[in-house]
Amino acid sequence: MNTAPTALKIPTETTVHGAKLTDDYAWLRDPGYPEVTDAAILDHLKAENAHFETHFEPLAPLVETIFQEMKGRIKEDDASVPSKDGDWYYWRAFETGGQYRKWWRRPVSGGPDELILDEPSLAAGKDYFRLGALTLSEDGHWLAYATDDDGSERFTVHIRDLVSGEHLPDAIPETMGALVWNADATALVYGQVNDQWRVDTVKLHRLGTPVADDVTLYHEADIGYQCGAGMTHDRQWIAVATGDNTTSEVRLLPADNPLADPLLVRGRQAGVEYDVETHGQTLFIVTNDIDPMFRLVTAPLSAPWDWTERLAPKPDFYLNDVSTFAGFFVVEGRENGLDQVEIHRYDGSGVTRIPFPEASYSAGLDENPEWDVTSLRLSYESMVTPSLTEEYDVATGARTTLKVQQIPSGYDKAKYATERLDLPARDGTMIPVSVVYPADFPKDGSRPLYLYGYGAYGIAIPPGFSTGRLSLLDRGFAFAIAHIRGGDDLGQQWQLDGKLDKRWNAFTDFVDVARGLCDAGFSSPGKLCAAGGSAGGELMGVVINTDPDLWGAVAAHVPFVDVLNTMLDESLPLTPGEWPEWGNPITDKAAFDLIRSYCPYQNVGAHSYPPLLVTAGLTDPRVTYWEPAKWVAKLRATRTNDAPLLLKTNMGAGHGGKSGRFESLRETAEEFAFFIEQMERA
Repeated sequence: MNTAPTALKIPTETTVHGAKLTDDYAWLRDPGYPEVTDAAILDHLKAENAHFETHFEPLAPLVETIFQEMKGRIKEDDASVPSKDGDWYYWRAFETGGQYRKWWRRPVSGGPDELILDEPSLAAGKDYFRLGALTLSEDGHWLAYATDDDGSERFTVHIRDLVSGEHLPDAIPETMGALVWNADATALVYGQVNDQWRVDTVKLHRLGTPVADDVTLYHEADIGYQCGAGMTHDRQWIAVATGDNTTSEVRLLPADNPLADPLLVRGRQAGVEYDVETHGQTLFIVTNDIDPMFRLVTAPLSAPWDWTERLAPKPDFYLNDVSTFAGFFVVEGRENGLDQVEIHRYDGSGVTRIPFPEASYSAGLDENPEWDVTSLRLSYESMVTPSLTEEYDVATGARTTLKVQQIPSGYDKAKYATERLDLPARDGTMIPVSVVYPADFPKDGSRPLYLYGYGAYGIAIPPGFSTGRLSLLDRGFAFAIAHIRGGDDLGQQWQLDGKLDKRWNAFTDFVDVARGLCDAGFSSPGKLCAAGGSAGGELMGVVINTDPDLWGAVAAHVPFVDVLNTMLDESLPLTPGEWPEWGNPITDKAAFDLIRSYCPYQNVGAHSYPPLLVTAGLTDPRVTYWEPAKWVAKLRATRTNDAPLLLKTNMGAGHGGKSGRFESLRETAEEFAFFIEQMERA
């Protein structure tokens, strides 16, 4: 029985740059958003959810089997390696069956373990719970943490006295981002969210005083910018940063006097990004001011704008971070797309690059809270190697393994193989692809392949390990990550070549990678399963419009598919801040025409579409619920076939889906079961 709901068509017409736009499903946006109370809208979303449940009813045993497999690979009582910070060791741990962590500490001098934060208790009775920022005062007396209990990403800050165990009555609502203590732990610095879900103000709260009396340290007037606070590693300075996707500006406040006049490092300049660390009276600054591969410069605190080059940009090394310590500094970056960690001496006497053993991997600094250290904590994993935490002796290079990810149900690395390929795009650019597959995988095009992509905001997708992924590999799938343009996998120029007027590159890269994998025998058209979320969901929407016959099944999670209408509406959360990524179609006709040319919602066509699973979150502030709802409605009314088309809206969750480590596994199990079902029918 076909239970698919049919949405009403209520045309809404607008004219932009002389072009008439008709939107039959604009009514699915509740005018009271972020409150969604319109009965017709809620009824439609519930009908879509019911259709989803009807389709998945016969798949329930498979979903449960995959879920139990995934759960069985997770060490239920897992704990992090204790990390020393001052007089305490800190760690976090799950209990068997627990969805959320407990946070612990123990005196370095010896003594009993002390529970400092109990997430399971905080989450009890809630449909959704997420812990945001968490920070301890340097003296270990105070804990500040932020919670979100509806998925809206508007966090409330709470403050706990760890000596008495009591919470202060101070509760700071409408926050987002890091929390920073001043030097003597009498005040907390935080970012406040405005009505447009933009952190436009950094404030200081003095313990025990009314929140209404909090002092504004910085306010950002540009509607396209967001701001926030952080602490330099030496804990001498509070850094207040503001910017958008392409430009940044940093001010420094003394941690022992945050009400002092701020020290502006360098005024904003369109297209110039920089981050700041400190060492004594010297600033260490990573910036793209002269090259998209970034460089490292230094400057005296007395003249922070006077930059001197310390490490010049290199064409094959993408420098993306610097961490200062008392006796050395660490540079992190990527060479040909692979993570690198380098230790540098301040006197320039030597550079040590830490070696990693595999040809494709993900690695970097782990937690290193202390300033004066002789060893570093590193993290490492690959698509076939479970994550490990190790300690690296800076003087000798000796490495000590502190923890290896345990897989209780068992894992045999020899059963799997991984490769890093370079496949040609249609313009001749070679696109990196990370692939993992069963060791006995026949490269004859007979097997299904799961292809993941994102390609936006300069976000690289690392070739890391996934226990959940094994449920596909053990059923004969290969799994691949397409490191397409729009991300910064190969440097910032890689990002620039996939955004704005070059946005089409991201979409065609993904298609060309898919075809290249087929040519290499990893799969064949119709046996490819594609997935992406948010901007990666936009990617899914484009490629099923342009190449619908290539895909055997597609999953689009919280997909950004109504790009044109969203970018035309500056009243929506985040829209002005998104213009540097997508273009401003309000003022720029060329941007309007370009976005209109690829926008998934605008380009739904009268042709066959592959089986499609779509997810949304009712309280999602990043990709609003009506984007996937409108898209699915238009697809259902326009396409010429009746392949499964499913929309699941989490009515009590936001952009990240359901909370809790096991609930998120169940949603992944649903996606995998959908793909397996469709491949069995192919």
